[in-house]
Amino acid sequence: MSHPKTGPLLPHTAIPLDRKVPTFTRFGSYFEPWEFTDWLDESMSWKDTCYIGDWSPLQKMRVQGPDALTFFSSIAVNSFAKFDIGQAKHIILCNGSGKIMGEGILMRFGEDDFEFISGPGVPWALYQFRKGGFVSKLSHPREFLFQVQGPKAVFTTEIAAGESLRDIGFMRFRDIVIGGVPCRALRQGMAGELGYEIQGPVEHGPAVFEAIMAAGREFGIRRLGGRTKMVNHVEACFPTPSVDYIPAMYSPEEQDFALTFSANARDVYRTTDGSYEYADISELYRSPAELGWKKNVRFDHDFIGRSALEVEHASEHRTIVTLVWNAEDVIDVYASMFRKDPNYLYMEMPRNILSCLFADKVTVPDGSIVGISTSRCYSYFFREMLSLCVIDQQHAMPGTGVNVVWGRPGQKQKTVRAIVAPAPYKRDNRRADIGTASS
Repeated sequence: MSHPKTGPLLPHTAIPLDRKVPTFTRFGSYFEPWEFTDWLDESMSWKDTCYIGDWSPLQKMRVQGPDALTFFSSIAVNSFAKFDIGQAKHIILCNGSGKIMGEGILMRFGEDDFEFISGPGVPWALYQFRKGGFVSKLSHPREFLFQVQGPKAVFTTEIAAGESLRDIGFMRFRDIVIGGVPCRALRQGMAGELGYEIQGPVEHGPAVFEAIMAAGREFGIRRLGGRTKMVNHVEACFPTPSVDYIPAMYSPEEQDFALTFSANARDVYRTTDGSYEYADISELYRSPAELGWKKNVRFDHDFIGRSALEVEHASEHRTIVTLVWNAEDVIDVYASMFRKDPNYLYMEMPRNILSCLFADKVTVPDGSIVGISTSRCYSYFFREMLSLCVIDQQHAMPGTGVNVVWGRPGQKQKTVRAIVAPAPYKRDNRRADIGTASS
């Protein structure tokens, strides 16, 4: 839908509109509520109870036919030597230089039937599908994607479905019925906690949502707003395109692909800010190993970027860590707002908005740049300011002290002390044993 003078209109996501919510933020081509209760309360939901969040705006691509598996194997770094029907994989797609174009979840419905869910990964996959002449049928399902995450997620989802879900292993899925609507339950954990993603026809999204909310009320379920949802990506270390890295679509060799994106999408994905000054946007591209996904790369098949990744894996490369920012230095940034002299760049709480990569340079005492910090985020659970950081191996040991330069070039900057910590920072509870769990 579009306005004749202003262009495309941004629709609301698949979760029913809450008339009490006064502020909205953008998620892809959609609007979503900024917060429901408040962001502090919502950020504790996946530790204490559970939340329901809406990821419906993600793009979907279904490929059915004899070349379906061959197609995905040709573009993904992952091995498909073992891929069961009813299984999902986190797949990573690279360009010829081994830099990430996108990533997402690939689900196998049948022998020759797959669905890929992603952000920038779907346009790249679609581009390669059209180039390759693969013998398969392509479609783009209109589906809702509701995530129910947290220690009470299994009880909430079971009550909504009216059956036990204990048979669904991690990254496995099967059909269920919620609110009279046939849908799928995929066990995953984007919050680093036990969780399910419920998928189904978008027109039935409101009915399924209301049924889940009703089932979760006794457990204290929360609705997750856009202000809070990306906090768990930092605590649980889920690097995100346009927030932690730039999809490698702006290189000369990807010019034809970039032209398939709308001008608006290209602008969104390359929007940057922060203290790190780059000579070329490619400095913000990342390889799978740099984002902690080295284990996903398997050289048992031919795929785009294989040669480049073989070279990288045989040599030392940067890695991802968590940085814990010094509380006194962070407090001084906020205190500067109450002083008469020029203040430091404001730190949005709990973190900066989506669709802008805040890249801050990470240095050591001699001033050398050893890493790039992204996704600065206040964790109410830990009562700490955290960020993700792609850093040189010699400085990646937990406990190592580094400095983060906060503030734009040419403006007042603050050197914030930080300590290297593991990534993920929060304990990973996605694979928790739920066989005998009780509410």
